[in-house]
Amino acid sequence: MANNYKLYGYRWVVLAVFMFINLTIQTLWITYAPITGPAANFYGVTDLQIGFLSMTFMIAFIPLSIPVSWLIDTYGFRLAVSIGAILMSIFGLLRGFAGENYSMVLWSTIGIAVAQPFLLNAWTKVPANWFAMEERATAVGLVTLANLVGTALGMVLTPLLTETISIPNVQLIYGGVTAFSAILFLLFAKENPPTPPGPDGSQVRALMLDGLKHAFTVKSFWLYLFVSFIGLGVFNGMTTWVENIIRPRGFTPADAGTLGALMLVGGVLGAVIIPPFSDKQRKRQPYILWGLLLAIPGLIGVTFATNSTLLFVSAFAMGFFLVSTNPIGMQYASEVTHPTPEGTSNGLIQLFGQASVVFVFIMEALKTSDGSFTPALILAIVLLGISAFLVTKMKDPQK
Repeated sequence: MANNYKLYGYRWVVLAVFMFINLTIQTLWITYAPITGPAANFYGVTDLQIGFLSMTFMIAFIPLSIPVSWLIDTYGFRLAVSIGAILMSIFGLLRGFAGENYSMVLWSTIGIAVAQPFLLNAWTKVPANWFAMEERATAVGLVTLANLVGTALGMVLTPLLTETISIPNVQLIYGGVTAFSAILFLLFAKENPPTPPGPDGSQVRALMLDGLKHAFTVKSFWLYLFVSFIGLGVFNGMTTWVENIIRPRGFTPADAGTLGALMLVGGVLGAVIIPPFSDKQRKRQPYILWGLLLAIPGLIGVTFATNSTLLFVSAFAMGFFLVSTNPIGMQYASEVTHPTPEGTSNGLIQLFGQASVVFVFIMEALKTSDGSFTPALILAIVLLGISAFLVTKMKDPQK
């Protein structure tokens, strides 16, 4: 049996082109968040309407996640991701050509948002097809890294570029880079290596419907769905309202871009540094628990900091520990729900995470009369504490 499987160096090429398109779609997602005020003035709309451009991605994800997961599990990730890559390229470029027309920007953003599930729901499928079991959390961590880098680039570059380039032209640049990433994926991505990457790779996964039924019988999976709902809700809420959160304390849009970038740089490092330890020990639950617990002090700092040093250090710490739980948690869900297909378990986690758009709306609703997001951030702190408690009830899969 040992001769029937091997690892191929080409797996890194497939992972690299997959990471690149995940990077570019995140830039398209977050690009308006650090310039909420200036963008609202440019298009002649409200801050909420600009925030809605980011929220559109989460809203579109909810009805599309399960059908896209079925497509990934039935026809493979290459077809599904290619569909998403083409969609995001077309609508990314159209958004750049929209000029000052907010309605066209919104419709183009909806088109990009439709593409996102085709990428996000394949996060565990690509490693499952190409990587050995002991590499998979690390591979998912690298895809997470790409997403965070894309978000960080959007946070940092957009305020800088819009100082000298119009907002539509910035969007056109992003759309062009997105189209390039899509071309690379279409050229170089392959569905499977010539032989499976390991004995686990040769095991047959359940059909999607049976996999769904099985996943929902696993208590630990239910608990992690709630944890991912809260974790992504806090992360998405912070990134969507980043400028609004710190504006009442006298910070600038540039500070907002720096805060978002440092939170994401911390997340990048956390997603790269921590999952390999989880892979080596084949333990998931302790790393998820400590990630949530150690993220709480960082969130407290972001909530109350009045000087930039404390604000930036807190954002970095929160990103490092909170984001590191994501790739480990996705691999955990894939393992505890086996033989549920990877696309199905991944899709359900992403679905619950994107459904956390309700928390983004709640944050806006809890905003005080002077624009402070402090009540919403205190709620986020409490919810992270509850999530950590629930993780103590989760169990690692049997080896």
